[in-house]
Amino acid sequence: MNRSADSDAAATAEPLLALRAVSHAYARTPALREVSLTVRPGEVVAVTGPSGCGKSTLLHVAAGLLKPHAGDVHLLGRDLAGLDEPARAVLRRREVGIVLQYGQLVPDMALEDNVALPLLLEGGDLGASRTAARDALARVGLEQAGTAVPEELSGGQAQRAAIARALITSPRLLLADEPVASLDAVGAQDALDLLLSVARRDGGAVVLVTHDNTAAALADREVRLRDGSVERESVLR
Repeated sequence: MNRSADSDAAATAEPLLALRAVSHAYARTPALREVSLTVRPGEVVAVTGPSGCGKSTLLHVAAGLLKPHAGDVHLLGRDLAGLDEPARAVLRRREVGIVLQYGQLVPDMALEDNVALPLLLEGGDLGASRTAARDALARVGLEQAGTAVPEELSGGQAQRAAIARALITSPRLLLADEPVASLDAVGAQDALDLLLSVARRDGGAVVLVTHDNTAAALADREVRLRDGSVERESVLR
């Protein structure tokens, strides 16, 4: 299928993520101001903008990690306002891959088990889950680090491990917050290839929060925020 046909299919598919007029504030400081965003299967959307413009808040709201003060969030066809936290956690664990800044690994858990955690929480067999984790770690160049704990890793290694963990469940939607900020140029390109494969190869979707112009240029659309509002939206391909 050519790129034009892919774009037409994405435009008519049911959204995997839909934010409608979402607003949020920290104390008296607005972080999001009536932001709307729709992401469909096969799409890669880059969310850009200066520091403090609301990018990370948008990602946390999209994942159901943060309840907005106003507006609606539909994730994989489910209205998050109608789900309690345990139900949101199950939805994230089964269907959504999340890469937060700084890795967010469990400090006292070996890297192999950190990566296997989403499978283990779903009741997966320990041996099979660890085998899948080793395979995922190999994909990000960490095949020799499975027994290490997070404090023994560099920032770049921790970020690659977080990417492996996000991909282990073959998510339908990937939400990534500055996923290559700690990586060198070669490592960043390899990581982006893996992340974007969720949409390009597997038919899911990716929302990529980034300051990196090279990473943003790989997206289908760029949504630029300023002062918590959508400043502009551009079609890139």
